[in-house]
Amino acid sequence: MSPSTPASPERHSAPAIRIESSADVAADALIGEGSSVWHLAQVRERVRLGQRCVVGRGAYIGTGVQVGDNCKIQNYALVYEPAVLEDGVFIGPAVVLTNDTYPRAINPDGSLKSASDWDSVGVHVGRGASIGARATCVAPVRIGKWAMVAAGAVVVKDVPDHALVVGVPARRIGWVGKAGVPLTPADGGIWICPSTHTRYVETDAGLEEE
Repeated sequence: MSPSTPASPERHSAPAIRIESSADVAADALIGEGSSVWHLAQVRERVRLGQRCVVGRGAYIGTGVQVGDNCKIQNYALVYEPAVLEDGVFIGPAVVLTNDTYPRAINPDGSLKSASDWDSVGVHVGRGASIGARATCVAPVRIGKWAMVAAGAVVVKDVPDHALVVGVPARRIGWVGKAGVPLTPADGGIWICPSTHTRYVETDAGLEEE
């Protein structure tokens, strides 16, 4: 290259999308850069999967579900429409996000129910929240930002931001910070993360970073 020749701008290729051959991904599903869809997973029509997401083996993502960036949907999780997952959500193995409050296979007259016989309702999962293995969220319900749902819990009502909930039905037993570690109480309604030392304040509205 001569001194007068301008240098070519550096080019960066977009992160590759990985879809295993045994996965079933609808033609109109939008898969973000750097995302992976693993063996036997099914991603239905009109799904929007953000960048750098992982969909595990055998997972199911229903029609029109919206998934943000940097989400992990683990093996055999069932995410039924019209669920919405914000950025950074963790869905553990075999988690179920339902979409029918009063499920029936048939109508009162004995006829098989069709899509027009019921109104689907969804689960909304806030940024950074985690739902542990085999937990079930019964729609309609909202999981707050950075909340933690324990493995095996059954969520039947909204979960506040940063709440740690366990049991059947799920109930709050504490708070968690952005690191996912249970917070330690201090004086004056202050909670401290033992991992990052971040301080949070508890108010009538819930928990907020100080």
